[in-house]
Amino acid sequence: MKVFKILAVSTALSASAFAMADDSVVNPGHVFEANKLIPTGVRAEVGTTGYGGALLWTANPYVGLALGYNGGDISWRDDLSINGTKYDVDMDNNNVYLNAEVRPWGASQNRWAQAFYVAAGVAYLDNDYDLSKRSSDGTIRVNGNNYNFNGSVDGKMSYKNDIAPYVGLGYAPKITKNWGVFGEIGAYYTGNPSVNLNANGNFVNVNGANFDNDLRAEENKIRNDDKYEWLPVGKVGVSFHW
Repeated sequence: MKVFKILAVSTALSASAFAMADDSVVNPGHVFEANKLIPTGVRAEVGTTGYGGALLWTANPYVGLALGYNGGDISWRDDLSINGTKYDVDMDNNNVYLNAEVRPWGASQNRWAQAFYVAAGVAYLDNDYDLSKRSSDGTIRVNGNNYNFNGSVDGKMSYKNDIAPYVGLGYAPKITKNWGVFGEIGAYYTGNPSVNLNANGNFVNVNGANFDNDLRAEENKIRNDDKYEWLPVGKVGVSFHW
């Protein structure tokens, strides 16, 4: 997994360097123009990883860059389920990302075709998810065993200090000369999260199951479930280009 992330970071940085290059840089006898570092646009966005915005650079009709931040407590899902047990989830997002956006039809005369892009990049993720066990009938199910309980089960799941590669597809048509809208879907490869479950109160199983052992087993299942290796992304927003 570490090798995969290192390769992804290298690829994204290489794409970024390519995106910022132009004839004034790569051709002999030319000097670098500092104004090429000035963003060509900005956007505001909201979605599954929170709300925020990005600075945009357009190197040429085919390649651009987006450097952005998403944060806040917007939740993209209401529950997490393991072996039929449901936990309520409350998210706290904190993500900084750098994406290269490649437009295969960037030079097309059709402005709707120009709007399609493929995004690839990396992000620094620092996300915390509060978990609380849900019960509708006075019992809770932990590691496949039912418990009568008087108390609560809660915990935390987090992706901490993690560099995660990203791939996505987007569509960003301009509505006027300066204003546009966009939508994007994709996913970060995060690896498995860290998980810690805690219980307060009394938990009784009529068949003599051990609650503490079951709680630790369920914690481990959440920590190692393959479906939590990927963090889905979906967002929409508006952009302004000058």
